[in-house]
Amino acid sequence: MAKSSCCSPKTDTTQASQDAHRQSVRDAYGQVARAENNNESIGIESSCCGVSDDSAINTLISTRIGYSEEDLASAPDGADMGLGCGNPRAIASLKSGETVVDLGAGGGFDCFLAAHEVGETGHVIGIDMTPDMLSKARNNAEKGQFKNVEFRLGEIEHLPIQDATIDVIISNCVINLSPDKAQVFSDAFRVLKPGGRLAISDVVATVELPEAMRNDPALIAGCMGNASLISDLEEIIKTAGFCNVRIEPKDESKAFIRDWAPDHNVTDYVVSASIEGVKPGGSCC
Repeated sequence: MAKSSCCSPKTDTTQASQDAHRQSVRDAYGQVARAENNNESIGIESSCCGVSDDSAINTLISTRIGYSEEDLASAPDGADMGLGCGNPRAIASLKSGETVVDLGAGGGFDCFLAAHEVGETGHVIGIDMTPDMLSKARNNAEKGQFKNVEFRLGEIEHLPIQDATIDVIISNCVINLSPDKAQVFSDAFRVLKPGGRLAISDVVATVELPEAMRNDPALIAGCMGNASLISDLEEIIKTAGFCNVRIEPKDESKAFIRDWAPDHNVTDYVVSASIEGVKPGGSCC
C-alpha cells in the first residue's frame, strides 16, 4: 500500500464508516499506482506518501529508512516506490523455506527482498486491496521472474489466507491506514502458525497527538495523524494473543519524518518504530 490521502484520524466504529474509509484508501492507492506508472509525481517527494518520477529520489528515501544499495538492486525496477518508514525484513530473521505474508504489498518491493531470503523452497504472499497496485506488483514479479511470490487482492483486516499457515508477517508503514487495527492483529494471529512472528515497521505516537493534528489532512495522508500511542499499540497486540511484544522507537527516524511535514513539529509526537510479536506455540512464549 502506498500512502496518500487515506488515513482517518480516529478508529471508525461502524461498518459504513469503515467501508468508506477503505474506499478512500483504495482510491488514493489507485491514484498513486497510476501516477508512478505514468512517471508522474504526487504528494511530497520526501514523504512516505509522495511518489516521485525520479528513481534517484526514491533510492535516497529508501536508503535513509534502512535499505541498502544491494537491496534496491535486487528488486525489479519500479518495485521500490520510496513509500516505507523502515525495513521490516531487517528484524524478520527470515529463513530458507519459510512462508511470509506482506500486509500492504504495494509495488512488491519488500516481497521481492523476502523472496531472496526464503529461497525457492519458501513462499511470499503480498496482500493489497487496490487493484491498480496489485497489477503493478504482479507485473514486477513477472519482470523479475519471481516464481516464489504471489499477490492476492484483500484487506489486511480480513486476509485471504488459511488459518495457521504463515511463518512470518511483515508490513511497512501500512497498518496505520486501517480503520480497525485490533482486527488487523487479530487476523494476523489467526493466519500465523504457532511460533509465527510479526516483523513490522510503522509510525507510532510517543505522546498523545493534539486533536488538530489527528484531523489534519496532510498528517493523515502521511500516516502520522492515525498513529497509536506505544502503550496503546502494545495492548492491542497483546490482546490479539501475541507474546514477546516489542515496540522499539527509532529516534534516528526523526531526521526523515521531519521532512514528511516540514510545516509541523511532528517529531515532537511521532517516530518510526520496529514492532515485533510472537504467536504462542512451538518453542516460543
